[in-house]
Amino acid sequence: MMTRAPAAGENRNGFAWDSPAYVFDIDGTLLLSRDLVHYNALNRALDHVYGVDTTIDGVAYHGKTDLSILRAALARAGVSGKVFEAKLWQAIDLIGRDVASHAASLHPEVCRGIPDVLALLKARGKLLGIASGNLEAVGWRKLKAADLDGFFEFGCFSDRHESRADIFARAVGEVKSRLGNGTSVCFVGDTPEDIKAAREVNAKIIAVATGTITARELTSLHPDICVTNWVELLDHSADSARCLQEKSHRRSISSGL
Repeated sequence: MMTRAPAAGENRNGFAWDSPAYVFDIDGTLLLSRDLVHYNALNRALDHVYGVDTTIDGVAYHGKTDLSILRAALARAGVSGKVFEAKLWQAIDLIGRDVASHAASLHPEVCRGIPDVLALLKARGKLLGIASGNLEAVGWRKLKAADLDGFFEFGCFSDRHESRADIFARAVGEVKSRLGNGTSVCFVGDTPEDIKAAREVNAKIIAVATGTITARELTSLHPDICVTNWVELLDHSADSARCLQEKSHRRSISSGL
């Protein structure tokens, strides 16, 4: 359930899409990855680049960046931060190549309601972006496999940012470079780390309990709004319905149906 009452001017389900830009997390927010492509690539980097016989199993990785996951797994195995950083670009390169070579095995499950939410936002002229803890090569591969990549105009990833807050800050900068310095940004994520990072960059945050974290836990961190799934957040106003219908009609015409 949504965690606050409607305010004046909001639509009947209590939420208004009033930000000019929405920036989404990937895993647990847009899609769920039940294949092992990303997992296996991280583990191969631990073995082939760092020479450590270990895996990321046991690392609390929900909401973490790929860099912080690798660092934690290596630290647990006794590898110093200095060694981690010295070989990091080799690891990033290997992970990207490994995921690309196994791209046919990527089978992400798109969260229910996401295609309609993204179509609605695009129809309203919103700028859509990605802020993810995935490495860039990994994140775009997942989005492409889910047929969601075309909705987004930019992406900010963890290749150069171990901190999620730094990724969010970069996304804010990207939005402002496109829409102006006074532009507000709303992030969308499924973990406490998303909420904390959004607050660090003074941005709005929508929390969705579509990943592994419960709505109760997310709500306790006071996001601007929290929902259990995307269908709750869909706008049912006549204006929104018309936007979606027009977009569907255009899609039918372009496909020759």
